[in-house]
Amino acid sequence: MQIIEVQFTPWDQSYFFKPETEEGEILDLQGEDKVIVKTQLGTDLATVVFRGELAELPENVEEVKPIIRQATPEDELKVLKINKNKKELLEECRNSIKKLQLPMKLIDVHQSFDENRITFAFIADGRVDFRELVKELAHKYQKSIRLHQVGVRDEAKISGDIGSCGRPLCCRLYLNELGNVSTEMAKDQQVAHRGAERLSGSCGRLKCCLRYEQDTYEELAKKLPAIGSKFKTKQGEGIVVGWHTLKGSVDVDLGTESEVNIIEVPLNKTS
Repeated sequence: MQIIEVQFTPWDQSYFFKPETEEGEILDLQGEDKVIVKTQLGTDLATVVFRGELAELPENVEEVKPIIRQATPEDELKVLKINKNKKELLEECRNSIKKLQLPMKLIDVHQSFDENRITFAFIADGRVDFRELVKELAHKYQKSIRLHQVGVRDEAKISGDIGSCGRPLCCRLYLNELGNVSTEMAKDQQVAHRGAERLSGSCGRLKCCLRYEQDTYEELAKKLPAIGSKFKTKQGEGIVVGWHTLKGSVDVDLGTESEVNIIEVPLNKTS
């Protein structure tokens, strides 16, 4: 099945649609194209983040519907005008959050194309009871109010920054799904010894590049003998005690129980 995946904002969930209109017109949609779509939340302008074949629908998707139409420059201008008061909306919502003493940090806001819905994005350490906040905002703006909790990684993705590599953050440039990043990845890539400060990104969490490079390390590791296994070298047989994954070499201990004699052996020079 041909599908497109779209997002209303970089921090919101994605939705699946057919790359065609309700009248059956097939559209040649590509990444970054804008479309007008309708969901249970209402009508909005969305950005295409993926187009391709889908063998089966995700478990949480019951049906893939067509889009209303491809967005026009006038549609995009309308959304810009609708959201021109973002700064004021954020400030007013922050004042309400402060008044209600809610443990949350507001980071972004989005008003829908149909002008019926306002979605506020926030980060928090845990669950937040924001029912009173929603009531207050709904009464004030006379619109449907949605509060959407995101992670600290999403905050960095929205605001943007320059990474330690000197380039814009990967999550800002092209990572549609941030994915999980674990300390095990740092161990697999033999950089855990660098410490949390050097391995943390602008968001304060482990750098996304650990996730990005993990598949390469796992593929290279398949070619290396297991730690603790016996290994023959030109100097004799020993035990593998360490890996140099990118170099394609291993540390082999040729010593005895009372003596350590570790040498580094490139796999393409073993005997």
